[in-house]
Amino acid sequence: MKIKYLLLHLTCLLSYLMTAQETQEAAASDSVVVDSKYREDQFYLGVTFNLLTNKPANMQQNGFSGGLHFGFIRDMPLNAQRNWALGLGAGLSMNTYNQNLFVGETESEETIFRIIDSQVNYDKNWFSTYLVEVPLQLRWRTSTASTFKFWRVYTGLQLGYVYAYKFNFEQPGNQVVQTDVPEFDRYRLGLTFSFGYDTFNFFFYYNINPFFSDAVTNEGNPVELNSLKLGLMFYIL
Repeated sequence: MKIKYLLLHLTCLLSYLMTAQETQEAAASDSVVVDSKYREDQFYLGVTFNLLTNKPANMQQNGFSGGLHFGFIRDMPLNAQRNWALGLGAGLSMNTYNQNLFVGETESEETIFRIIDSQVNYDKNWFSTYLVEVPLQLRWRTSTASTFKFWRVYTGLQLGYVYAYKFNFEQPGNQVVQTDVPEFDRYRLGLTFSFGYDTFNFFFYYNINPFFSDAVTNEGNPVELNSLKLGLMFYIL
């Protein structure tokens, strides 16, 4: 997955969605009907910088590691003022992690986890994940039935399932690709927090359960790895 192509598609999609929202706001301002039972149902689109935590000794990230996230959240107000709500949604997430942990396998199909040291000549080493996600949020905002621009704070849990992943290592004359690693946990559970004004919002995500279980490097260090994502989230009504 090439980050530059993702960012290009992201820019085009954001331009389209923001234009659509401006049209919706203009139409709403011309209307005299106020919906007292409004919901903040939203499409979301986010871009993040991905960090790995809980790393084994000598493991480092290198290059850019990023993520692209999009989906839809159904809003369920909890009070008469409708400034508190629950949000439940569904979405997709694509992520890459550039780092120096080699993942391969022996001839007997046992997984190899090895830290690539500075003496090894290689071009690329990364892994990517593709997830289906279900965000569950507790939401607070300053919106009203006739206001589209408002402050918001959303926090909650995000359930995910990795339906595809890939570990890729490349060096001159050699490439190693792994798409079936027994120690890799496909189920993801994360904490989320976002806050901001209008369309642009800061976004934080921390993966509670590690990527691997019962995995060790060739030096005997446990391999677990958690993900911390920092970025921007765009909510489109």
